Amino acid sequence: MGGHDRFDSADESRGNRLEADGPPVFDDELPAPRSARTVPLAALLGFALLSTVDILRSGLAPAAEATCVLLLLGILGLQFQHSAPGGSRAPLARRCLTLAVQALLTCLPLLLFHAYWATMAGCLAASLLLLLPPPVAWSLYGVVGLGMLILPAFDGRSVLDGILLCQTTLLTGFALYGLARLAELVTRLHAASGELARRAVTGERLRFARDLHDLLGCSLSAITLKSELVHRLIPTQPARAMKEVDEVLSIAEQSLTDVRKVASGFRELSLRQEVRSARSMLDAAGIDVRTEVDLGPLSAHLDTALATTLREAVTNLLRHSNASRCRIEAVQLDGLVRLVVENDGVDPAHHDPSPYGGNGLVNLHTRMTAVGGRLESGPWRDGTFRLLAEVPVPSPSSTARVGG
Repeated sequence: MGGHDRFDSADESRGNRLEADGPPVFDDELPAPRSARTVPLAALLGFALLSTVDILRSGLAPAAEATCVLLLLGILGLQFQHSAPGGSRAPLARRCLTLAVQALLTCLPLLLFHAYWATMAGCLAASLLLLLPPPVAWSLYGVVGLGMLILPAFDGRSVLDGILLCQTTLLTGFALYGLARLAELVTRLHAASGELARRAVTGERLRFARDLHDLLGCSLSAITLKSELVHRLIPTQPARAMKEVDEVLSIAEQSLTDVRKVASGFRELSLRQEVRSARSMLDAAGIDVRTEVDLGPLSAHLDTALATTLREAVTNLLRHSNASRCRIEAVQLDGLVRLVVENDGVDPAHHDPSPYGGNGLVNLHTRMTAVGGRLESGPWRDGTFRLLAEVPVPSPSSTARVGG
């Protein structure tokens, strides 16, 4: 009972530490798409309000003012549609149609309201930039701005007023265009952050599944073999059976430790220790084992990758072959660590019916590639099966130079 309490408290403390040390959740730090869309909407409503005030101050007849408000609502509806994220990806025919309608609603009232309606020309300029290809859009954008130079002539105003209207139209169009593009970029950034988070979760799930497969496959095979050996030894050799039971308990405890290391994202294995464990497992299975180990100091990630490769190779040997002999070689020579596992129990007709039967070698290829190594496996000379893994090891002098 006390052991379970210790394990539970350790898991809780580890979980709290992971939450504290994990990557920050930056989703809340990004401006929300809804807030980003509110800014261009508020700007557009502000320009529409200015136009309405100008029309009401112009002294036109009530019927003309009512017509102005209706036209203004129509332009606002089209502008909302053009400024929405993804509006530029609509079919070209539909974009041209809505732009033509907006151009009519903008240009025809200029004959009645003259300079009082000039703000709506800025909305048309923004829609041109949003919906058309850049060369055409910027050309028409300039035409709309230059058209405002001649508008004050209808009211008898000066050339300076025309320049002011041209500048105001171009600035209004550019501001609305920039705000709409900004809202679209924020929306894409928000979607991209969610996609990155989903990919990170998927990658962590794959890592967890791969590590569990590599760890528990070998451990459970060892427990099964030694349990069968204990079952055979109990009637005739109880003392040796007790010794094997102790080893089963040790393997089970080590498996529990490995699983917790996988869950916490931290796991290191030793190739030398795995060679000893593999020899013990193969001896228990009645397989003649020869080992050759000549290794120098290895970095933690190389040691773990090679140890995992040996563990998976031994697991496949026990599960998928009827070997009687096995040779394990782990040597370091000329800047390479070479791991070879050979056995004489290859079965060419073997087929694993499990849909996940090929995950082990796939995982090993992934691990070897990640550390800059290579992995080969398949039938070898004299009907044997060989797995070869080679990983380059940095020389001490180059390591020292990098450190310096």
